Amino acid sequence: MKLAYSTNAYRRYPVEEAIDRIAELGYTGIELMADVPHLWPATTHDAQICAVRNRLDARGLTISNLNAFMMNAVRDFWHPSWIEPDERLRRLRIDHTKSALRMAARLGALTITTEPGGPLPEGMDWFAALHLFVTGLSEALRVAEEVGVMLLVEPEPGLLIENASQFEELAEHLDSPMFGLNFDIGHFYCVSDPIPETIRRLKEFTRHYHVEDIAPSRVHEHLMPGRGAINFAEVFAAVRDTSYGGWMTVELYPYLDNPDAAGREALEYLRGILDW
Repeated sequence: MKLAYSTNAYRRYPVEEAIDRIAELGYTGIELMADVPHLWPATTHDAQICAVRNRLDARGLTISNLNAFMMNAVRDFWHPSWIEPDERLRRLRIDHTKSALRMAARLGALTITTEPGGPLPEGMDWFAALHLFVTGLSEALRVAEEVGVMLLVEPEPGLLIENASQFEELAEHLDSPMFGLNFDIGHFYCVSDPIPETIRRLKEFTRHYHVEDIAPSRVHEHLMPGRGAINFAEVFAAVRDTSYGGWMTVELYPYLDNPDAAGREALEYLRGILDW
């Protein structure tokens, strides 16, 4: 297992500075945000991609994942979603994801993550929303296959796909080697899916992990690891049981006031659990 830090905690800084700060904390991996103010695909051109790759090489950082979940450049964290009643808005999400996949290939990233459908619109049936999601994902997955980048869905509390059973239902409707799961440990804790068992249950789909802690209340608010109720010793033991050797990205986007301190504390705590 390898530890990375997401630049979505550095939304008050340009991407180049976020890269420098994360390297100085001691991480060897970095999750880049495919959104403003970092690498919004629609406005990120070859010169900036080259500059970012050179900066990463100079600082000894590997891209753990490209995070294409948020669309603040258009609206917010979850909108436009894959299941908007308005077809024009759904198209914005689909096209953004396709552009993010192409940008990931140019950056040398192996995966991108996206939202699990989005908030269920009022009056829309869950299965009707699932059909819209599958239709959009299938189109994006054709691009994923073309460029060789995996498209990972990240279940989240309160959105269309929020637990293991719903993810398995989604997976039954998709047949692509480039489809997978971003296993967000805190999210599964919020919906009361038992973490060690769920790690083993979904291991065939998992290609990347997000790491954060959650309070005993299970309210969806990302905390620094060690400040909540998640038993990370059990979590990492379960991950080891699956022979996963990829990236685990610390995701602390609420800590905009001091992302360095949050990332440093998380790294020290997780290294202690991992016995590094």
